[in-house]
Amino acid sequence: MNKYRIWISPPHLSGKEIDFVKDAFDKNWITTMGDNVTGFENDLQSFLGGNSEVVALNSGTSALHLALMLLGVQKGDWVLCQDFTFAATINPVIYLEAKPVLIDSERLTWNLSPEYLEEAIIDCSRKGKKPKAIVWVNLYGMPAQIDEIQAIAQKYDIVLLEDAAESLGSAYKGQKCGTFGNASVISFNGNKIITSSSGGVFVSSDKALICRARFLASQARDTADWYQHSQIGYNYGMSNIVAGVGRGQMTVLEDRIVARRSINRYYRDVFASIPGITVHTEPDERFFSNHWLSCILVDPKQTDGVDCAFLREKLAEEGIESRFLWKPMHRQPIFENGHFYGEHVSDELFRTGLCLPSGSNLSTDELEEISSIIIKNIKRC
Repeated sequence: MNKYRIWISPPHLSGKEIDFVKDAFDKNWITTMGDNVTGFENDLQSFLGGNSEVVALNSGTSALHLALMLLGVQKGDWVLCQDFTFAATINPVIYLEAKPVLIDSERLTWNLSPEYLEEAIIDCSRKGKKPKAIVWVNLYGMPAQIDEIQAIAQKYDIVLLEDAAESLGSAYKGQKCGTFGNASVISFNGNKIITSSSGGVFVSSDKALICRARFLASQARDTADWYQHSQIGYNYGMSNIVAGVGRGQMTVLEDRIVARRSINRYYRDVFASIPGITVHTEPDERFFSNHWLSCILVDPKQTDGVDCAFLREKLAEEGIESRFLWKPMHRQPIFENGHFYGEHVSDELFRTGLCLPSGSNLSTDELEEISSIIIKNIKRC
């Protein structure tokens, strides 16, 4: 029996997915490549705009792994990574036997701090280890301070990798997330704003990188009449069935963005008069978030001791899923002995933050129930 009846971010199907999947079965083409894969890539390219091209893969993690390799990261290299994120952002650095250097967040967007990014570059360079790449995340759909990050990368001549796993449909100064940096990745895991059940994409405007990504993702098979391989490749391609689900989801992407943004607006409105509850939203007009997840910060000093852990427990008692914000990577057992630069903003966010249900299929009644439980328990205390 499921523990929850209101999930934090469940899939929301359009009903059109089955038509694309059936087409794959009708054509007996259920493996990698195929019309759905090509169609999904084209749909995404059209949505993202600009000169970006897309390679469909079996996961966002695979996309990150390929991206780091294609950007030249090798064994022993140091890679500057956002500290406040999911482990999948960092793990591919370890796959390549490189060293992640963890950078704190700034308070406006919760993403990579430009201040500590530059401090880390200067300090690492002093130690004779100029960083090979910078990886930032548009966390929970919120674009980072991209102008500042790009300026620093250009100043020190370091390649940029944008982890846009959570930010499909978000934009910074009118440009879609997933199109910044030397390369970007997007995820279609089951809880994302749209899903292909699994899967991800590698995105770049560099045609050479796109060609290399396709080559490596299909076992690096050389051009020959037989199976010949001159280097190690990977089985990272997206299946034609999975891509069919993605194509059906693309037909409702704009609607899903509108719905998630409306949920964030609801939370902002309903908690506006509740001391100690702050809803995370855009700092100014440069930022446009898809609000994949709507998150709150809870200040126990203003709520008579009520904290995010207490509220999470009370929501769970009513069958409502919520989650703590990401535990910072420098606090994870596997990374706790690594290099960290910052003032521990990520620790503060983890300690005080909570992700609320944000699925685009939430009803008005469900939203009212969620908010009333939070408000009731704060006022009761």
